[in-house]
Amino acid sequence: MSGLMSAMRTILTVVSALVWLGAGMPERAAAQAGPPPQDNASRPEALQPGDAFGEEVNLPEQTIIFFAGSGQWDNAFETIVDGFKAVNGYLKKTGIKPIGPPMTIYTSTNDTSFQFRAAFPIAAPPKDKLPSGDIAVDKTSPGKAFKFVHRGSYDDMDTTYDAITNFLDEKQLDAKGLFIEQYVTDPITTPQEKLVVEVFVPVK
Repeated sequence: MSGLMSAMRTILTVVSALVWLGAGMPERAAAQAGPPPQDNASRPEALQPGDAFGEEVNLPEQTIIFFAGSGQWDNAFETIVDGFKAVNGYLKKTGIKPIGPPMTIYTSTNDTSFQFRAAFPIAAPPKDKLPSGDIAVDKTSPGKAFKFVHRGSYDDMDTTYDAITNFLDEKQLDAKGLFIEQYVTDPITTPQEKLVVEVFVPVK
């Protein structure tokens, strides 16, 4: 996982890490600013035709319920999945239904660890049985971002993040110091080799 950590840090340290949120649902496709560039030589080979890699999008504001935590790179995916399970437990207890796929919002990293929010978008904040402890409700911030797709094991995400870093360098884009992973496939039940993840990098 050292390669993944290094690639993530490259993105996150373009500017100081911000507690800035931004994530979208499948419906945001209608708000996309244009088709993905076709001249990106660093596009990963595992992608399928039609997969976005460097597609400009506008992230809408959303209400999210999330687990706030931290983890070590050696067991990053397991830590994230545990966060989703914690939120799922609260949602089932309260009867709240997510209105979009789960997402991980990485807010900072260092050489050995990271801070994150394992989140689900919801229609509105709960009126009763408010979450407490590590689970909370917040709004995401809208804004311009670039969308990338990863297919395969989470252990292979370092290849995708290396390609994302190259894309940002090639296009001279200034990232906001945060990124979002949105899971097209269920991260709790899907075998890792069959994962499909959309990565969003907010930019200035």
